[in-house]
Amino acid sequence: MVNERELLEQVKNGTLSVDDALLKLKTEPFADIGYAKVDLHRRLRQGAAEVIYGAGKTGEQIAGIAETMRAHGQSTVLITRLSPESAALVGARLPLTYHPEAKVGVVGEVPKPDGIGRIVLATGGTSDIPVAEEAALTAEVLGNEVLRLYDVGVAGLHRLLAHADDLMSASVIIAIAGMEGALASVIGGMADCPVIAVPTSVGYGASFGGVSALLSMLNSCASGVSVVNIDNGFGAGYLASRINHIRCSRD
Repeated sequence: MVNERELLEQVKNGTLSVDDALLKLKTEPFADIGYAKVDLHRRLRQGAAEVIYGAGKTGEQIAGIAETMRAHGQSTVLITRLSPESAALVGARLPLTYHPEAKVGVVGEVPKPDGIGRIVLATGGTSDIPVAEEAALTAEVLGNEVLRLYDVGVAGLHRLLAHADDLMSASVIIAIAGMEGALASVIGGMADCPVIAVPTSVGYGASFGGVSALLSMLNSCASGVSVVNIDNGFGAGYLASRINHIRCSRD
């Protein structure tokens, strides 16, 4: 798999010719394995390799995609929404670590953090942890240090305020909450960094499966709060990683 920075450094220091570098860049941008076209250039284009969305795929398909990625140099593969049944099949063929609460599988080793700072992740309640773990594991696989603050919702505001120093030290914060989704606004009014709000489907009838929290977060009066889709821990973790690597990517 092409690493664009390493490639340019090799051309710069004379260990790789321009023609050889051009040849590497011209390698097949995807691998067609019949049921999937595995994107081999996504890391080159976006800074992070393709992630496998497990829902709706068979265990055989997931394993085949992961094996193709590994064969082309991707040492760590992230799989989201992975069922226990599919995890058992993938784990029989690949070195898989499965996190059942988050339904996340990681093939290979989690890399060391290389972001500019720390991502702080806060949940309104314990019921939000499955979505939070999807976000946290995504961020960690993408090379970030993550601090988890669980059950610090506004029903007991003192629990959140006890972690004020942690919130102030973050380079980006992920606020995950169901019910009325007020946590993101409170954190957004305290922190000086970007806040990514994740509404969850936790709540009673009038929460409408997370729609109430989504609308509350979208209507937040706190500046600097962005919102991802309901229960989209992966999207929040991925966006937080991008924010936490902006300076590194421009050095």
